[in-house]
Amino acid sequence: MATSVNQSLRDELDEVVVGLCKGLNDSKRLLVLYALSDGPHTVGELCTMLDASQSNTSQHLSVLRTAGLVDTERKGNSVIYSLRHLKIIDAIDKLREIMTDEVSRKHRAVGA
Repeated sequence: MATSVNQSLRDELDEVVVGLCKGLNDSKRLLVLYALSDGPHTVGELCTMLDASQSNTSQHLSVLRTAGLVDTERKGNSVIYSLRHLKIIDAIDKLREIMTDEVSRKHRAVGA
């Protein structure tokens, strides 16, 4: 007989989907996170690093901030963005490893 999934786990996973997954579901946002893994940056610096417009970069940063993935600090007229949780890069790297493994598996299956 199968056991039911704990309600606390269900609630926590709902929060993961609503918060973190929304923040991670765009490749440009992932690039922003990787850029911030080197240290704090202003929007302008991130725009240069990512070859993206200020409005687009600001929109992505807003989503990441709402998801709890980045922090802000005001210094004079500038807003400095930084990663709130450095572990998020490890998590993204693990997802990339899984994707690479899956792509390899599919290639082997096609070649078999």
